[in-house]
Amino acid sequence: MLLDSDTQLNQQSYYEASVMRPEPEPPLQEDLTTDVLVVGAGYAGLSSAIELARRGYQVVVLEAERVCSGASGRNGGQAIAGFASGQGPFEQQLGKAAAREAWSMSMASIDLIDERIREFDIACDRVKGYMYVADSARKARALEKDCVSMQRDYSFAHKFVTGADVQRYIQSPRYCAAAFDSTSGHLHPLKFGLGLAGAAQTLGVKIFEKSAVTALERGAILKARTLQGSVSARFVVLAGNCTLPEHGPRVAPELTPRIMPVGTYMISTSALSTDLCRQLIPSNAAVCDNNFILDYFRFSADNRMLFGGRVSYSTRTPSNLKAVMAQRLGAIFPQLENVPVEHVWGGFVDISMNRAPDFGRLGNNVYYLQGFSGHGVALTGLAGQLAAQAVAGQAERFDVFARLQHRSFPGGSLLRTPSLVLGMLYHRMRDVF
Repeated sequence: MLLDSDTQLNQQSYYEASVMRPEPEPPLQEDLTTDVLVVGAGYAGLSSAIELARRGYQVVVLEAERVCSGASGRNGGQAIAGFASGQGPFEQQLGKAAAREAWSMSMASIDLIDERIREFDIACDRVKGYMYVADSARKARALEKDCVSMQRDYSFAHKFVTGADVQRYIQSPRYCAAAFDSTSGHLHPLKFGLGLAGAAQTLGVKIFEKSAVTALERGAILKARTLQGSVSARFVVLAGNCTLPEHGPRVAPELTPRIMPVGTYMISTSALSTDLCRQLIPSNAAVCDNNFILDYFRFSADNRMLFGGRVSYSTRTPSNLKAVMAQRLGAIFPQLENVPVEHVWGGFVDISMNRAPDFGRLGNNVYYLQGFSGHGVALTGLAGQLAAQAVAGQAERFDVFARLQHRSFPGGSLLRTPSLVLGMLYHRMRDVF
């Protein structure tokens, strides 16, 4: 079962080991009435709650497990401008003007992270600097083409280097090109998420943990049911992503075919010397390659290499995960080949068919936020802001995203996972050859 795998994978998380969580919030055990119910206490749900509370709404958040126990608390920590899909779906479906508006909002999402860190005094190891790298001549050409088009069409500049110059940015024999972006960066995702939860509570938001929504009755007044209580509200924001149907298959069944759960995995080494860290990545940037099935990595504040990759599209955890991940790391950085691995963890993120974000409405009072496709650290903050604006009747910015058309994954409930596995095998082979 997806939820059991998700929980087990996160038990050895470096992020969980490096924070002191507050005492658990109690589960919902009563019938409440509020203005807005938010389902899911990850970044998107907490951001929605913060923005709604600022506007004077009474807000209740129901979380199936614990705050940020899903992807928000165990991701790569990479706060990236833009979308996993690139600008293509926006340009093709909405036109250049709307695509530029979406890009501008993406850039603002990076600023929003820093605004919330400052306002709520969230200590989350924030670092600026991000780097895309290419491991073949074909990928280097694709990376350069992307950099040129982003500069031309969106005035977004990278420092693009090839050949021997790459070693000034990253000391690895694997890469032949790099593109450095000073806007994006990284942070400790669980510290940031817990900080958002604390911020929401200071604004009067009520958060209930271990309170999965199992049913949602729709109408002018919405009623969400949990095992021990219920919440009635004028509006609902669904921010449970790929785990929402696991708890309540009938909560929003029309959304389930449009996203897929993808397992992604990380390791953490033991602490390294500061000199070695700065030798390997002098800028201390977060790094990601531009393969379809990618590797991503960065250093933590306490000088551990945090390395991610080895995705699974079958919902099954790969065998020998620790050894395989350590081998991949050693191939990128031979200097780290024999460094001990102290943490291994993972979990599921949601992806949409075209990798573009999937925001929209069900009726006129249920809003949903899903399909972040691995770009959620920054984009979820924007999503919550847009959802709150839409609830308040200012939906112009929300509708830029809601106008995007999304297709269901092929194969129906029985065959869509095997179909995706076969499709990803094709892309994995293209990454190699």
